Formats: sequence, C-alpha cells, structure tokens
Amino acid sequence: MDNLLDRFIRYVKVNTRSDAASQTVPTTQGQVELAHIIEKELIEMGLSDIYYNKKNGFLTAVLPATTTEDVPAIGFIAHLDTADYNAEKIQPKVFEQYDGQSVVLNEAQQIIMEIEEFPNLKDYIGETLITTDGTTLLGADDKAGIVEILDAVDYLLAHPEIPHGKVLLAFGPDEEIGRGADRFDAENFPAAFAYTVDSGRVGCFEYETFNAAQAIITIEGTSVHPGTAYGTMVNAIKVGEQLDALLPKEEVPEKTRGHEGFYLLTKFNGSLDYAELTYIIRDHDKALFNQRKQRLLEHVQDLNASFDKERLTITFTDQYYNMKEVIEKDLTPVELAVTAMKNLDIEPDIQPFRGGTDGSKISFMGIPTPNLFTGGENFHGQYEFITLEAMEKAAKTIVEIIKENAKFQKK
Repeated sequence: MDNLLDRFIRYVKVNTRSDAASQTVPTTQGQVELAHIIEKELIEMGLSDIYYNKKNGFLTAVLPATTTEDVPAIGFIAHLDTADYNAEKIQPKVFEQYDGQSVVLNEAQQIIMEIEEFPNLKDYIGETLITTDGTTLLGADDKAGIVEILDAVDYLLAHPEIPHGKVLLAFGPDEEIGRGADRFDAENFPAAFAYTVDSGRVGCFEYETFNAAQAIITIEGTSVHPGTAYGTMVNAIKVGEQLDALLPKEEVPEKTRGHEGFYLLTKFNGSLDYAELTYIIRDHDKALFNQRKQRLLEHVQDLNASFDKERLTITFTDQYYNMKEVIEKDLTPVELAVTAMKNLDIEPDIQPFRGGTDGSKISFMGIPTPNLFTGGENFHGQYEFITLEAMEKAAKTIVEIIKENAKFQKK
C-alpha cells in the first residue's frame, strides 16, 4: 500500500495535461517525461521488451509468462495525459481514516468539498482519501490506472509461483483529446484481448460505448448595411440558430441517459457573413447513429433549398464506434473480469459508457478491449478524489484477471 501511494503521488505531480492545439506526438512534453519515468521503473522491475515509441508516444513492456501452458497473452492499457483542467503544481492532499465529513481542500481560498454536494464521500469512511488542493485536478484519470497496473505486476513478480500467461503493458498519450489510440501499434501488441484501466468507482466495467461523430457546418451569409438590407441580407448567425432549432430539443446530453443518444452543439462562431457550428453526435445503436447523421444532413439540405444558392456545407468525421460490436463476438474478457471481481467480493457494475475510451478504437484494430475501474470519482476537475483502498482493489482485480485467464484456458 505504501509503494502504491508513493508511486501515485510522484506520478500525479508530473504535469501531463494534453493540448488539442498542439501537433506534436505526444502533444505535451510532460507526457514524454512521465513515460521515461515509468520506463526506468519497468527496467528496474526486470520486465522485458521495454520500448518507448517516439512515433506514437506509447511505452510498452512485457511481463513474461510463468507457465508453459498455452495461455493467450492479455494486455493492460492506461493513458499518460490528464484532461483540460489546470495541472500545474499539483499538490495532492492525503486524509488517513477519512471521517465522512466535508473536506477542506484549500483553507486559504476556502475551497471545500461539501458532503451535501458529494454524498458519495460517505462511501469511503475509514479509508485513506486522496484529493486535490482545490486549485488543480488530481490526475487519477488515468495515473491511478497506471500505478494499479504496475502494482499488479509488482505482486506477480514477487509471486512467481502463480501461473500466468504473457502480460502486455501499454501506456499511451493524448487519450483525453481523442488522438492517442489512433496511432496505437496493434500489430506489435499481440494480445488476444486487453483492458483499459480507465473507469470510475470500484466495480465499474464497460464494454459498450457510444458511436461518435463530429459534424462541422459552415454558413455563408450576405452582409449589407442594415438600412438597405431588405431582401438582400442573409444573417449567417440567424441561419445557424434556425438550424439548431430544427434538432430535437430533448435529445441533448443534459436530458438523456443510459442508451439514449444526443446531439451537442459544442462551438458556434459567427458574424453576419459567416458562421461555423460544430456538433458532436452520439448513439450506442449503430442504425440510430447513422439516422442522426442523416437527419442533420437533411436539415442542411432543406435550408439550402430555401436560399438562392447553397449557403450551408456540412462535413462529418466519424470519431469512434461502439466496442460492443467487437467484444460481443467473444465475451471472454467480460466473463474473466466479472469472475475476478466476484472472487474479490466486488459487485460488478456493468453499464453502457456514455463516452468513448482508447479501447473503443483499439477494439476495432483487432484487440477486444473493455474498460476496467480505477476507483476514482469526480474526474476532470478540482473535486477529483480517489482512495488508496480503491486503488488496491483495482490492482487486485488486475491480478485476479491474469490468474483467471490461466485457469480459463484449462476449462
């Protein structure tokens, strides 16, 4: 437990916030720095095939098998970067034997994590609570995942009598901006299946994600003096508002849950003569996903038909697809994870994930990759927290999956 906490504290203090505006790989130098810190520790641990790939920013390594049985290799993946929130000078706070009360994160600035606002804190009474100082995020997403994987490897190295197959590790960049997995070298990661360790509360497990696309719509207006605008002016801003009003008002993130999909207008920049709207489109069902794109296209076409010329253009970019499409063909990784958690008296909480993970893309590269819990909560902001005990449960679950994988092949 002490080693787990020490490693986590050291890692979160490295600023690895990714940057969507950057064109480097990785997008920020802090991710490279953390990758090399981990690389050094992997060497000290004695793992094999340790390799930092400068072209894609992934650090990979192998824990060799301890059995001659024909056990398929499995992988564990976590990301190096943190989300788009202040990550400068992260100073984690550790509260041993947490008492279940509101937590003063920053006394000087009177930043308090109120128990009324975050009642889930009461689930962690008596545990070692790790928080921010109220001015940054924590980085448990996904440095908790990294240290949990390494802690599991530490345990298996200390217990070579446990039979297991080859275990592949990968730590990659730029997950938070949706780029890292695009460059993942699946061909040189010969796992039968893998897990991203990148979900939330203890027990959370996802093998179903959204299908996702982005739509960018540009609008050409006509700007003339308002005094002589009659019959001539075309206000691009108003056309954008008209387009947005055509979409179902109830099909937005704040009014949908579970398997319900949505449209989300994420950017709207405009002037009289030009406007640009950016939407993200999400749905778990592939047919409904395609219908959503078609509906938006038809609205653009209908508006164009009302003008003297084509004033709206739309460009779609598919971002990722529902991993369930791949994983449901062979539910072995799901069955192993559920068995492992139940062995540890952890209740599996399997829900459709209202987002995507690196596993969404890696699954479609030929490696089914569901998503396993880290134990953290309130990711991407100043109220992010995790407990040491939750991280330990995640590490134990990883070990149990590896052990069960060897047993499963004998059945």
